[in-house]
Amino acid sequence: QVQLVESGGGSVQPGGSLRLSCVASGRTLDWFDIGWFRQSPGNEREVVSCIDSHGSTSLYLDSVKGRFSISRDTAKNTVYLQMNSLRPEDTAVYYCAAVSGTYRYCSPYNFNLKSYSYWGQGAQVTVSS
Repeated sequence: QVQLVESGGGSVQPGGSLRLSCVASGRTLDWFDIGWFRQSPGNEREVVSCIDSHGSTSLYLDSVKGRFSISRDTAKNTVYLQMNSLRPEDTAVYYCAAVSGTYRYCSPYNFNLKSYSYWGQGAQVTVSS
């Protein structure tokens, strides 16, 4: 079992930045592909970014490319999502999720898969003036 806890959400003005953290316990994240998802009211959950178990591949939703950056710190068993130049349309609850790296979810062909095995509780991000 893996437990995931997100933190770092909050309210910012357009153009601002936030860094979300996803801390894992139970198992080392080295075995897992990690995805960041978001869901806003009335919309389906969508994958925003992912990083593979080796840390060698990271992928992004087109609308966040160049603004968001995903990274992992193996020593802290933590994955981060740095979000810059935030826009009102980025407002959502953000979730991190983990799935065994064996399934290669973080690859171009599987980027939109949502059937990750473990999920955090979510962190609210609000971008508003």
